[in-house]
Formats: sequence, structure tokens, C-alpha cells
Amino acid sequence: MAALGPLLTAIGGELVDPTEAGEDDVPLHWDGATVAAVRLPLLSDSLDHLLDDLRRRHGRPLAELDRRTKQRIVRSLEQRGAFALRHGVETVAAALGVSRFTVYNYLNYVSERRAEARGDEGGSRRDG
Repeated sequence: MAALGPLLTAIGGELVDPTEAGEDDVPLHWDGATVAAVRLPLLSDSLDHLLDDLRRRHGRPLAELDRRTKQRIVRSLEQRGAFALRHGVETVAAALGVSRFTVYNYLNYVSERRAEARGDEGGSRRDG
């Protein structure tokens, strides 16, 4: 089960004994038997776990990273749905040490790059 450690850390999950698993836990099967279960974090805690994982991977506070790296982080978080969560922009802005306005600018930048890659005209148009 040690192989699951990095995944559990990244998502904020917890490995539980199958006899203690609840209906919302994800059972893990091996050779036809349930050997453990993963208890997923509350959705409201998921963004914090994503940010903690990014801090670990970069080896320092996210606020200390350069602008391009922060833009890549915002792009990654956007792809993972972080900004669909209530207060997602505010939480990410605080972690990155930037304003909400800056996070929105990074999101617009991401949207523009995607439009350019697709060859869309107008570049900065966002569906919504």
C-alpha cells in the first residue's frame, strides 16, 4: 500500500481498513478481495490539497515563484476545476501572493493561448 502514498498525499485522501469503509469510500480490490478503501477529502478541502501538493513539488511557497510558473499553476488548476469551487480565485490568489485581478488576468491569458492554438480569431473571447 506504500505505492499509494504519493497519490493519497496529492488528493488529501486517507487509506482505511475495508471493514471501516463507508459508502462514499473507494474500495481497492486485489485478487478479488477488497484490501483497503480510500476516503476522499471533502470537496471544500480539495483545493487546499492541490495547493499543498504544488508547494511540495516546487519546494517553496508558491508566492516565491516567478510569473510564468504562477501562470502555469493557474492553467493547471483551471484544467482541474479549481475555479469552479466557491472562493477558488481568492484561495489561489492568496497562495500565489497575487491579487484576484492577477489570477483573472492569468485565466484570460490561458484562454487567449488556447484560442490562438486553435486558430480562433478574436483570441480573448471566453464562453460564459
